[in-house]
Amino acid sequence: MEDSNYGADQIQVLEGMQAIRKRPGMYIGSTDSRGLHHLVYEVVDNSIDEVMAGFCTRIDVTINADGSVTVSDDGRGIPTGIHEKSGRPAVELVVTTLHAGGKFDRKSYKVSGGLHGVGLSVVNALSQYLETTVKREGRIHAMRCERGVLVEPLKVIGETSETGTQQHFRPDGEIFEDLDFDADTIAHHLQDLAYLNKGVRITFRDLRAGREREDVFHAEGGIVEFVEHLNKNKAAMHERPIYLACERDDVVVEVAMQYTDAFSESVFTYVNNINTLEGGTHLMGFRSALTRSINEYAKKNKLLKDSDENLSGDDVREGLTAIISVKIPEPQFEGQTKTKLGNSEIKGIVDSCVYERFNQFMDENPRVAEACIRRSILAYQAREAARKARELTRRKGFLEGGGLPGKLADCQEKDPSRSELFIVEGDSAGGSAKQGRNRAFQAILPLRGKILNVEKSRLDKILKNQEIRNLITAIGAGVGQDFDIAKVRYHKIVIMTDADVDGAHISTLMLTLFFRYMRPLIDSGYVYLAMPPLYKVSRGNKEIYAYNEKERAAAVETLGKGANIQRYKGLGEMNPHQLWETTMDPAQRTLLLVAVEDAAEADRTFDMLMGAEVPPRRRFIQTHAREVRNLDI
Repeated sequence: MEDSNYGADQIQVLEGMQAIRKRPGMYIGSTDSRGLHHLVYEVVDNSIDEVMAGFCTRIDVTINADGSVTVSDDGRGIPTGIHEKSGRPAVELVVTTLHAGGKFDRKSYKVSGGLHGVGLSVVNALSQYLETTVKREGRIHAMRCERGVLVEPLKVIGETSETGTQQHFRPDGEIFEDLDFDADTIAHHLQDLAYLNKGVRITFRDLRAGREREDVFHAEGGIVEFVEHLNKNKAAMHERPIYLACERDDVVVEVAMQYTDAFSESVFTYVNNINTLEGGTHLMGFRSALTRSINEYAKKNKLLKDSDENLSGDDVREGLTAIISVKIPEPQFEGQTKTKLGNSEIKGIVDSCVYERFNQFMDENPRVAEACIRRSILAYQAREAARKARELTRRKGFLEGGGLPGKLADCQEKDPSRSELFIVEGDSAGGSAKQGRNRAFQAILPLRGKILNVEKSRLDKILKNQEIRNLITAIGAGVGQDFDIAKVRYHKIVIMTDADVDGAHISTLMLTLFFRYMRPLIDSGYVYLAMPPLYKVSRGNKEIYAYNEKERAAAVETLGKGANIQRYKGLGEMNPHQLWETTMDPAQRTLLLVAVEDAAEADRTFDMLMGAEVPPRRRFIQTHAREVRNLDI
């Protein structure tokens, strides 16, 4: 339990407010949809900090009918007393002053997420308005800011026996490109927080017309339920996830893990509820402990012969789903995005905790331990075959052209940052693309039909597939654990398929391969989807390309009666000039960047859509059938 004496004296001002509105990207990453949603997360993080401190059990998040957002909790309430140095109410400082908060002295909050005193003031600066209501010490206090400026100072508006804080804000249209919140994106984020903070009840409501919904996220089982959620479309090797926990030097370590029949690993790491997408020292500690303890147990119990080679890290993590959650007083993240933990001492703490607790678990649960190790031995047996197959795809150097696939029409540019690779469906479209491209910086790789579904295959089988081998060799950076992002030959890899069901399936197969075995490509922002037009509307010698139904209707209206509408189903229907003009010309084309907003949810979705289990896929189709936008008839 934290220090309950949380008052005005705990609020420290480190420096004055900077020009957040002039450089919003410095604080929230971007002003697109991702930055917009980040505002919600920053406010929710303050409530979650109260949960971690032991003072909050309920959080309500609402998208109101007018598009504004309300976040409320039953925590202690932001202090309302007068701050001695500034002579202002503490809550006014927290909301209107950059780097003002109660998270610096480590008394009010031992651990916290958010932006460490930046969050609320940034949300305030980037909102059309922010209304703050605090229930504390028997009174209800309220204040209002507009675009970061206090317009209605703090005043008492009523009495109450409750405690808590409510923030009601509307993002500023002068700052953000789009003010339309995606309910699913927010819901997935809140669901993760509920799993990571067992016991808290998070209620999410969307009150916008036609989008009404309500979700309640509550997980008494915490990260054990998280793993069960991720694995519900997989066949587990043991009935219940393994749960390991310990606390050392004010660091709390929690691990939940379960082996499945999948051929890839799904390990997700969190620090103070922040999703560390790039891992870090906590992941390193977990991996080393897992490999060491499984090898020692396997040899001690003669599941592995002493003469056998040790099981590798790849072997013991194949088919593993795991959540690693650590709570640290002063986390150090590499880079501004907080995606990689840098605290060197955490590796040793996590290593020793997992090693001790997992060994204890295996000694007490020999049947589960044997199931885990048998799973790893299967991976070990396949590893040699995979290693031999992988050698076929290795490149001697990524600037050499001798080992490239025969079907690849490479570009003249040798600088990867200026080079583009278009992966094209079929020889017909490949021919048009090769003729229409700018050969100076655009390479074309045609694929024959649909590649192997990697979700259902082990790496040794994947690497026997000629089309996948061509693709891996063309990209030039290896595959799986050998993948080296520094060797990638193109920094724009564009999937260009027909605008039909088969094209969508091929794109999904490609994305599954990249997500499972070349994930750094996606994380580095190198993967794109081409957006060819769906229609050509023509009349006489006038032509208009339309990329959706709205544009088609507008084109027909522009050209008038008698306009001819051609529905493109295949890229091969376009001549080289048309393909260049509509889909490949950097000056006119539209490319969709492929990014992972929620890695755990993406993992679950790929498994549902591409895995071996049919019933989850059938349920998904039945649920979302009415949302289909393009359907071949």
